[in-house]
Order: sequence, then structure tokens, then C-alpha cells
Amino acid sequence: MKSKRKLFGTDGIRGKANIYPMTGEIAMALGRAVTSYFQRTQLRPYGRKKPLIVIGKDTRLSCYMLEHAFSAGVCSQGGQAILTGPLPTPGVAFVTQSMRADAGVMISASHNSFDDNGIKIFDRTGHKLPDLVELELEQMVLNPDLIEKKIDHQLGNAKRLDEVIGRYIVQTKQAFSPQYSLEGMRLVVDCANGAGYKVAPQIFEELGAEVISLGVQPNGTNINQQCGALNPQLCAENVIKYRADLGVCLDGDGDRLIIIDEKGQVVNGDQLIGVLAHFLKMTSQLDKQTVVGTVMTNAGVEEYLKSLKIKLERTQVGDRYIVEKMLETGSCFGGEPSGHLIFKKHSTTGDGILAALKVIECMNFFQKKLSDLIEVVPLYPQVLKNIKVQERVPFEEIAELMVEVGKIEKEMGKEGRILLRYSGTEPLARVMVEGKYFDRVNEYCDHLVQTVRRTIGQRNH
Repeated sequence: MKSKRKLFGTDGIRGKANIYPMTGEIAMALGRAVTSYFQRTQLRPYGRKKPLIVIGKDTRLSCYMLEHAFSAGVCSQGGQAILTGPLPTPGVAFVTQSMRADAGVMISASHNSFDDNGIKIFDRTGHKLPDLVELELEQMVLNPDLIEKKIDHQLGNAKRLDEVIGRYIVQTKQAFSPQYSLEGMRLVVDCANGAGYKVAPQIFEELGAEVISLGVQPNGTNINQQCGALNPQLCAENVIKYRADLGVCLDGDGDRLIIIDEKGQVVNGDQLIGVLAHFLKMTSQLDKQTVVGTVMTNAGVEEYLKSLKIKLERTQVGDRYIVEKMLETGSCFGGEPSGHLIFKKHSTTGDGILAALKVIECMNFFQKKLSDLIEVVPLYPQVLKNIKVQERVPFEEIAELMVEVGKIEKEMGKEGRILLRYSGTEPLARVMVEGKYFDRVNEYCDHLVQTVRRTIGQRNH
């Protein structure tokens, strides 16, 4: 089914703004399709006849174009569009659920540069849409005749509702356990000039922390630029400079967390998962004694969780697949090393601000600094390298590459593993090799990268 998808990747639709498929025309067509789909498939609260669609965005210049184009599509199909302005992705998911809207839409390309943009969609429960629904939306976008046109009094309307941001702030603050406090803590908070630039410092300050804010002056083109989760060096420098207890780095849409310990060191996302899983188990909050990770989750974390009698379930890369597996297994916590951390009891998707609050709860519970907490979570050497590609040729169809993979897997035996995959959001092939010895792992990864470049390069030309 995935091979047939023409617009949607692992996290909605994404691409260069104003170039297909991230054009105003596609955004409007998708607005029509989403409204039409939920007109047909959902019962609405008594007294509301038209579908209600919440539309949030980050701070990219192109968001103005796409926000209004999508809204126009909603209105043309007889829906009501609620425009929230800049709001983190988890905020859009929550507001959609809170308002009992039919769907929520986030316009953002997350960690990508400002000239990219994307659209991801939530259902009324705040969960991202499954593949089958995205495929149906694609068909309606690409074949407009599948949608019955609305006219006259059937048309919809739109309005901006900035105050919904307050709902998300209250919800996030309530997720922080009242037995703990941020009073006396000094935090460096880097908002990446993105969707969290207003709400993140406000939440931490209202809970009592002293906040040094970075990345809070968006101008439409500086999102993720030398700041935020992708570039945590500035935050790390400021943690040392101000002798802060933690550094909190968000990505462009605020659903991801990279955290800096009190020594100015960037904490590995897998180690964070291990520490938080231990905390949740010790406080009787870990349902089914299960954590959901991905194929990228480090084997060292899996061994650590096993020592705590915690099971690790793996799924493909992408936070929506983690959520699907959590719903399937009954787990309440999952995440991936890139910084998506999902606490199902409080949020339906990754939330960088919420995750930071849970890290602070963990530090309070164990009465330890973060640098001390992560020491107990071992990691296998893992090397990940990216190769730009024009075409996503299935790896299994490249005989020479498969031969080289087989040779290396035989040499490593049970002490290592290889993962080849394509990025769902960028034109990249990713090669990951994991094992017990870094030099050997790095050498294997370099060899496979060269093989991928040579073999896929031949196929692309």
C-alpha cells in the first residue's frame, strides 16, 4: 500500500514551498478533500452541521500561503476553518480533540529549512491519519471529480481563534505532577524560531523556572537556522554560560526534544528513553511494562530495559507508527532517538515541552542531575550516514548492495546489525550500522555508503 502513495510520506506531505506538491493549489485541493472525507465519515455534535477543521502552523513565510489556501479548500467544501496561528504540532492535536473538531491540520516542515513546508493531518481524537485514509485523500486530491461541489448556502467560513493557544498551555502545565516544582531551576529554552516560540518560555516560567530564551524572534526565514533541536550547540554554550540546570531544544514544530545536561552535553535520545522508562516503572506509571521504540532504537537501550524487566516493542521510523503500536500493545510511553517522546496519558503525539517536563519530574524523583541519570544506560556504537538520492530504488532490488550487506552481517554475527532505509521527509537514503566496536562499525558504514552511492547512482542515471 505504501508504494502507491504519491503525496504522503511518513509524516504528511512535505516538499519545497510553492513547488509541487507543496503548492497553494494542492493545499486547497487537500482542504476540500479533508472536509469532504469527514463530511461523509463522521457524526458531529448536535447542532453543528458543518465539519470543523482546526488549522495551525509554524513560523515559515510560506505558511501564510498554505494556511489560507487550505482554509479556502475547507470553505469551498462547506466546512468551518479555525485558524490558530503559530502553535506546536501537539497543541494542534490537543485543540482538535478539545474542540471536538472533525480534523486538525498542522502546516510545518518540522526540522527542515524555511524554504520547505508540509501538511500533516489529525483526526478528531488527535491522532495522525492511518495510511489507508491518507491514500483515499490522495485520490480525491488527484481526482477532484470524486468530490461533490458545494454552492450557495452550502459554502463554509473561516475565523482566527488565537485564544485556543491558552487551552494548550493549561493542558501542558497540568501534565506536570503537582508534587514537583520548577522553582529554583534555571533553564535555557531554545525554541528554534518556530511554533513554540511563544508558548514554551511561558509554560516553564509559569511553573516557576528562570528561563533564558533563545530562538524566539521568528522572521519567516530563520526557523531552525543555527538553533533548536537540529543545532543544539548554542543552547549548550548558554547552559555553561548561565550555569543552567538544563537546556531544552525544540524543533520547528515543537514535537521533538533535544536536551542538554548541566555539563553542556547533548543527551542521546535513546538514553533519555531508558531513563524515562525506569522513572515511569518506579512510579507505577508504565502500563504493560512495555516501551515502544523503532528500528533505530539502540540495542544497548533494549538490553538496559530488559534488565529492568521492561519489554521493548519496535516499529518503523515515524512517531505515528509508534503511537499505532502503543495503542495496539497498551503501552503508554514510546519514542525514538531523534527526540520524539510520546506520553500517551497526556498527548496523542510527540511533544517537546511535555517531554522536558517529564525529564524534570524524573530528576526530582531520583534526586539526581541528568548527567548522573544517563550514565547507567549503555549504548552500542551506532553510525548513521545519509546519501542524497534522486529516486528511491528498493534496496532489495540492488543485487550488488545486498551481497555487501550479507558479507558484513556474516562478519558481525549477533554482535551487530544493519539498517537501510529512505527518509520519509527528505530525498535521502540512510545507512545505519550498529555493533560493539566503533572503528569496525564506522568502516562497515563507510563501505556501504560508497556501495549505495555507486549502485543507486547507476540506477538514477
